[in-house]
This record gives sequence, C-alpha cells and structure tokens, in this order.
Amino acid sequence: MTKQSKPDNRSNNVERLHDMIENTEKKIQDAEISLEFASPEEKQRLQEKNERRKQSINAMKEEMQDEMTARKNREV
Repeated sequence: MTKQSKPDNRSNNVERLHDMIENTEKKIQDAEISLEFASPEEKQRLQEKNERRKQSINAMKEEMQDEMTARKNREV
C-alpha cells in the first residue's frame, strides 16, 4: 500500500492566508497589552516576537497577492 499525496488545492489559499494574517495581528495586539505587565526581560522577548510576527504578516500579504493574481489568471 503506497500513500499518494493530496492534489494541490489552491482554491481557498487567499481566504486561508487572510485568516492567518488576522490571527497573527490579534496575537500582536494581545502581546502589546501584555507588555504593560511584563518584566523587562519578558518585554524584550515579546517585542522581538512581535517583530517576527510583523515580518510574517508581510510575507503572508505578499503570498496572498500572488495567490490572488494566480486566481485571476486561472479565471481568464
């Protein structure tokens, strides 16, 4: 018995990426609130984590734009 990989289903990638961006933005907001009560070490860690999250959001936005372009090209 061999396993076959699932076919590439890109039909919901834009929506999936949009949800991921919203979830990451929510985590940034939650971390910003936590900063008020955090120790100096924890503040540094949260700030660094939020910077990585912002970079991830930028990458996801670029990927979402690519997916929207690909979707548009498939419809033509």
